[in-house]
Amino acid sequence: MLTTLPALLVLLPATGAAQGLLTLNSTTGAEGTSYSVPVQTLLIFSALSFLPAVLLMMTSFTRIVIVLSLIRQALGLQASPPNQVIVGMSLFLSFFVMGPTLDRIHEVAYQPFAEQQIELQQALEAGSAPLREFMLRQTRESDVGLFARIAGVDAQVAPREVPMRVLIPAFVISELKTAFQIGFMVFVPFLLIDLIVASVLMSMGMMMLSPVLVALPFKLILFVLADGWNLLIGSLVSSFG
Repeated sequence: MLTTLPALLVLLPATGAAQGLLTLNSTTGAEGTSYSVPVQTLLIFSALSFLPAVLLMMTSFTRIVIVLSLIRQALGLQASPPNQVIVGMSLFLSFFVMGPTLDRIHEVAYQPFAEQQIELQQALEAGSAPLREFMLRQTRESDVGLFARIAGVDAQVAPREVPMRVLIPAFVISELKTAFQIGFMVFVPFLLIDLIVASVLMSMGMMMLSPVLVALPFKLILFVLADGWNLLIGSLVSSFG
């Protein structure tokens, strides 16, 4: 299921039209009317329940949303930008980063299937390949080796033959590591501002005044003058290259 799910979601519009999977058959008998739905249709709609997991664990979303959350904490802002803005921004940035991969899936899987050049199973296999390549590029070999040992899989297997049950958790761990590394680099300048402000306040005997409150405007002006959003988003997107 995990191997074919990304392409399956892309192929949903054409699947019903090409094979009549969404046809609802009714039969009227002595005991009333009964309805039957093809098993494949039920499987397709069941696969939709995995969409949030696919979005969170098999795309660039995890790294982006963590970094944006960390920059908010580094600035000392508790609710600005709000969570809705961070999640929405992460979604659109994820679509931007995943654009080439989605285009490739559309080219090698959706179009041939819509034109009835390949069967459904072939389209699913072809559509999962670009997503696998994306995850492999972002995954550390050490993380793949860790889950390969746990799963009892040969760690020296070719990248294209790494099972999804090994690749996906390894990809998630790698994304978390990378996000925390970027977060550390983001935190350091603002932490220095906090330390300087706290030292100045203590030297002036103003210990009752919150250093966080005093440092906040300096952090904001530094972030704005340095064109922080441009630098942050540019570096974040480039990190997937």
